[in-house]
Amino acid sequence: MSVRPIVLLGDPRLRLKGETVDSFGKYLHELLDDLAETMRKAPGVGLAAPQLGEALRACTIEVDGKLHELVNPRIVRADGDDRDLEGCLSIPGYVAYITRREKVWVVAQNRHGKKIKVAGSGLLGRALQHELDHLDGKLYIDYLDTLDDLIAVGAGDEEDEEGRPATARTPVG
Repeated sequence: MSVRPIVLLGDPRLRLKGETVDSFGKYLHELLDDLAETMRKAPGVGLAAPQLGEALRACTIEVDGKLHELVNPRIVRADGDDRDLEGCLSIPGYVAYITRREKVWVVAQNRHGKKIKVAGSGLLGRALQHELDHLDGKLYIDYLDTLDDLIAVGAGDEEDEEGRPATARTPVG
């Protein structure tokens, strides 16, 4: 396991569509380990392979102490709408209000190729959608009408329940 540099906005690798993973061996296992380690060190809630410069359909998400390793994931169902602040480890220092589906159901494979299902709402649901967008070369800023809608972290006067600026949320990935 190693912490790897996160690809930042402007790097063309961030816009590549991830290729379907068909080999579930050592290379994939090391990539998933590196994704988790890099995500935790950042710190973030999720990280997709393209954010490490790897054009593969693989990502990790950790919410409430549970690590989800998703290979070849796809959303099979979604309900409702939810608007909240969202950030990204590849676009540090900014967040924006993004409308996503309130709950999503995802089918994927684990690191061994076994089919798994994950349903998520709240932060997990948002992270699932955010990371799956990365696998298609899409970023949260693509949902904005203008980049003027970006909020610099720490620019707001509001505070959350722990006394942090409301805009200082943990980036999704």
